[in-house]
Amino acid sequence: MKIAIISDVHDNAHNLVLVLEKISNYKNIEKILFLGDFVGAAISGILCASPIPVFAIWGNNDGDKCLITKFALAEISNMEIGFETYDILEIDNRKIFLTHFPLIAKSMAKSGDYDAVFYGHNHLKHKERINDCLVVNPGEIGAYKTGLSTFAIYDTETNDAEIIEVEDSITTNTEVSKEKFEKIKYEFNKQKGHKY
Repeated sequence: MKIAIISDVHDNAHNLVLVLEKISNYKNIEKILFLGDFVGAAISGILCASPIPVFAIWGNNDGDKCLITKFALAEISNMEIGFETYDILEIDNRKIFLTHFPLIAKSMAKSGDYDAVFYGHNHLKHKERINDCLVVNPGEIGAYKTGLSTFAIYDTETNDAEIIEVEDSITTNTEVSKEKFEKIKYEFNKQKGHKY
């Protein structure tokens, strides 16, 4: 089975729609795993309408969790959301650990309990193997930190993944916004955060 892995939308509906369109053009993608950071509830509405089932976990920037949950529980929703910022799934005999935070991804991979570990939060696309465990950060949909919108496609048969860059994506982290934030002495990308 092929599975799309996305993370860190950060309210960028434009890029999310492009990504979902690109995912739908791939053959045999049967599930989308979302690693958190919707920011606004409207993003969950877009994911709920996906023709491909979505399983989501929470991030640290998810806005109105009550409304997001309400959308997910609607009868017409094609999105399921977990209760935490992590979860464990078994798909095609592959044991997969999902987390929003990179801080625990490496430890879970080293445990030997999982075939694959997927994480987000730092917006940096990354792929490596720790022993027999595949570790992937699909990067960010929002293109807020890196300027790139990326996602990954995971193949349960090969236990491997490919990170894909989305053309025509946009970012809100522009020179104009940087100038405005400089005026109020707020710096993007220099906040204390988890490093891998």
